[in-house]
Order: sequence, then structure tokens, then C-alpha cells
Amino acid sequence: MQMKGIQRNMGHKKQLGRKSSSFAHTGFASMGARVIQQGGRENIFRQIFGMREGEEMLKASQCYLSTTAGPIAGLLFISTEKIGFCSERSITISSPTGHLLRTPYKVLIPVRKIQTANQSANVNKPAQKYIEIVTKDNFEFWFMGFIRYEKAFLNLQKAISMANQM
Repeated sequence: MQMKGIQRNMGHKKQLGRKSSSFAHTGFASMGARVIQQGGRENIFRQIFGMREGEEMLKASQCYLSTTAGPIAGLLFISTEKIGFCSERSITISSPTGHLLRTPYKVLIPVRKIQTANQSANVNKPAQKYIEIVTKDNFEFWFMGFIRYEKAFLNLQKAISMANQM
């Protein structure tokens, strides 16, 4: 996935295929209600992605996942074993039989499969910060629009560090 106007903290420019825009946090209001209704972020994480014995939830952050169809609002979960993203709203997909299905957009990345996690910022708007996760099989995931960007990145680094110690 490519994004226009991104520069990694390491000083390398990453050209993006579309112009980034400002991301409002208005969609997060309904997500907050969902979190309360379902008994907290850890319960949502457990219901959507499951948790193994000994696995610890480190952080859940409201953010956007960048896709070729545009940013998708949702929750990014960081645990000691996996990174999970679940969209706030369902998306419509076509089933193999041709029927349309509505389902949340989900991404699950085992922490042990993460090659790198990088901090990036929009060259033209440095306040727009991104987290890029690159897996060992060279898939890139871009997350943006964090309310608490630094905390999310620190917890991601903590999870990766813990996985490397095992």
C-alpha cells in the first residue's frame, strides 16, 4: 500500500498513491457507546479475536486503517500475542455464491510475524502521524488518526519486544 506525503522518522520518504486528508474523530462517538455496551475494550477484543491463557491486552486505540478504498475507522488492539483491528462499521462484500454480506473489516497480525513497526508523519502536515507495520512476508499495514499516538506506538513496541524474548 502506498501513501502520498509520508516521511518516516528515519528520514526516508515514502510516496503514497493518494493524497492524505485530515481525519475527524466524529465516527469514534458511536464506537465509545459500543465499548460501554459490550463491557470494555478487552471484552470486545476477546469476543472478536479470542485470547489465550497468559495473553495480556496492552492497549486498545481508536484509529483508522488505510486501505485502497480509503481509511476505515475502528479499534486497534495490541496484546502480548497479536495486533487486531476491527472496523467500527460493517462493510459489504460479495460471497462466493454472489450474495452480498455485511461484516466488520478485520485484520489480525500475530506479533511474532511483525518484521518492523515504524513511525511516520505527513511531510506537509507533521501533526498527521502514522504507524506502519510490515510483516515478515512483506505486507504493509498503515494506521493513522490516533487520539493517543505515542501510547499506541509504545505499546506496539512493547508487544514486539516481548515476542522477541520468547
